[in-house]
Amino acid sequence: MPTPSATVVISGAVEGLVDEAVLRVLIRHVGAASGPIYGKRGKDYVLKNIRGYNNAATFAPWVVLVDLDQDLPCAPTLRDAWLPQRAQKMCFRVAVREVEAWIIADRARLARFLGVEVRSVPEDAEAVADPKDVLVRLARRSRWKDIRQDMVPRPHSGRETGPAYNARLIEFVGDQAKGWRPEVAAHACESLRRCLNCLRRLVRLAD
Repeated sequence: MPTPSATVVISGAVEGLVDEAVLRVLIRHVGAASGPIYGKRGKDYVLKNIRGYNNAATFAPWVVLVDLDQDLPCAPTLRDAWLPQRAQKMCFRVAVREVEAWIIADRARLARFLGVEVRSVPEDAEAVADPKDVLVRLARRSRWKDIRQDMVPRPHSGRETGPAYNARLIEFVGDQAKGWRPEVAAHACESLRRCLNCLRRLVRLAD
C-alpha cells in the first residue's frame, strides 16, 4: 500500500460511521491522507449539503460516498439526480447497493473475522439486495458468541442490527494486518473499483 502523501489531502462526506471507516481506508490505499470526513447523519443530510461540498471541491480534493440502496436503479442515475454539475476535484461515488457490499466482497477475510465458512459468503456482493441483512445473517451463524451478541439484534428489539454492529465492522475494516483488503474486494465490486480509480484521479490532479 502506498505511503500517504502529506501534500495530497482528500476530504469527504458519508452517510455513517462504517462508511467513514471504509472511506479512510480507501484514501490511504491510493496514497493520500484523509482530511475531515463530514456528514455521518444519514443520506438526507449529505444531500442537503451536497452543493456546499461541491463548492469546496473547486479548491481542494473531495469525495462524497453514498449508498445506492433501493432509491434508483443505477448509480449514474443517482449521481446525475444529486449533482449534475460536478467540480473538477469532486469524486462523487455510489456504493452498490450499500458500502457493506464492498466489505462482503473480501470473502476470505470476512469469513475468518465472523467465524463462518467462506462458502456461506456471497460471491457477487453487488447483486445482494440487502448487504446489511446478509452480514447480520452471517453473524447469526458465527461460531463465536461475542460476534453473535454484538452484530445480531436482540429478539423483539425492533432493530435491524446488533448493539455493536458498527463497531465490529469498523474493527474489521481498520485492521491492516488481518482485516478488509480493498484491492481484493475491488475485483468483485465494480462500484468499488470505480471509486478507487476516481480517488487515484484526485491524487494525480493534486500532484
